[in-house]
Amino acid sequence: MNFNPIVLSIPIFFILIGIELIVERFTHKELYRLPDAIANMSCGITSQLSGLFLRIFGIGIYEILFNNFAFVDLDNTAWWYWILLFLLVDFAYYWAHRMSHEINLFWGGHVVHHQSEDYNLSVALRQSSLQVVWTFAFNLPIALLGFQTLDFALISALNTLYQFWIHTETIGKLGWFEYVFNTPSHHRVHHGRDPKYIDKNHAGSLIIWDKMFGTFQAEEEKPTYGITKPINTWNAIFANVSHYVEMSKDLKRIPSWSDKIKYLFKKPGWLPSSLGGYRPAPEVDKLSYKKYDTPAPMSLNLYVLFQYVLCLIGTAVFLNKASQFNMGEKIFITGLICIVVINSGVLFEQRAWAKYAEWVRIIVYPLLLAILTHMNGWPIIFYVVAVIYFIISITWFYAIQRRNAYVQQMV
Repeated sequence: MNFNPIVLSIPIFFILIGIELIVERFTHKELYRLPDAIANMSCGITSQLSGLFLRIFGIGIYEILFNNFAFVDLDNTAWWYWILLFLLVDFAYYWAHRMSHEINLFWGGHVVHHQSEDYNLSVALRQSSLQVVWTFAFNLPIALLGFQTLDFALISALNTLYQFWIHTETIGKLGWFEYVFNTPSHHRVHHGRDPKYIDKNHAGSLIIWDKMFGTFQAEEEKPTYGITKPINTWNAIFANVSHYVEMSKDLKRIPSWSDKIKYLFKKPGWLPSSLGGYRPAPEVDKLSYKKYDTPAPMSLNLYVLFQYVLCLIGTAVFLNKASQFNMGEKIFITGLICIVVINSGVLFEQRAWAKYAEWVRIIVYPLLLAILTHMNGWPIIFYVVAVIYFIISITWFYAIQRRNAYVQQMV
């Protein structure tokens, strides 16, 4: 059985996002921008897809340790078992999260979640494809203590799901609840790039860990969201490697091997004194600060949204049935989805290569569906779907390109 609470919760995520959009409409607050929201969800898609191949880190090593090296065999029918497991999972999450901010190498796997300059429920879906590689080890002591693998996986998923609702500006401070639990107010601080807010409030479900270990900061002035050096692209694949690209540039500048190793494990921003030393987060000039933006015509917005909704539906079906595919099929389908994800972002940037890539995609994808239908003897309806998709996509995209060419001529 392919049981994934995160995937099963996708409909709830989108219902809550829909409610937040309604709140935005009635309060006249600017909470969402379409390119940013799609980039956020695209990072969520790539994170779930990478999880198909990185399960050995997420759960596999935990299970090996539990089955072979657990100190005791705990009774999971006892009430205290579940309370203790919840506290241990949340405690491990706090330290894994904190170290993801304080170790440069680990930050490269977590920075994706902080790249959005907006703050809404779609940001909760903006997850890294690589973070589990650096953080899985923080959970391994729980296996040695005798907590069963499926129980750990369930509580970990619930801890992740809890954090979805705290990614919003529509909920203010919550009184007594703030003293114990992580809340939207606490987590807004965590996503702030203002120096006073950086590396604060690492909590998962319980804010008590930050208060115990000196990383708590109450929300005061409204945070400026994002990272100190914005990536300025909607490309979700590049978002996952952008920090490592920057790290490679710094490593080439550092002459000493000992300093190169220090650079990997020091805080983000560290450089040896010969290159200027630590680079602290700069203050944000809120008067001159502008978010990265790529205005696009409504026709392009609607076209990308249409393609993206189809991608979301296809991805959800694939993830729910992933266990039915072999490794080669998983890699192939993942590649097809990633191409849509990349194009959906860079089309907003109106890059020249993106236009040609999209032409190729909307020709190849329906053709591929028709070929697979013929080879596997699928129902004729799949031929019909391929033809309808091709006609709609190529007609719509051609109209957008003609309109853009006309506008450029007029200018």
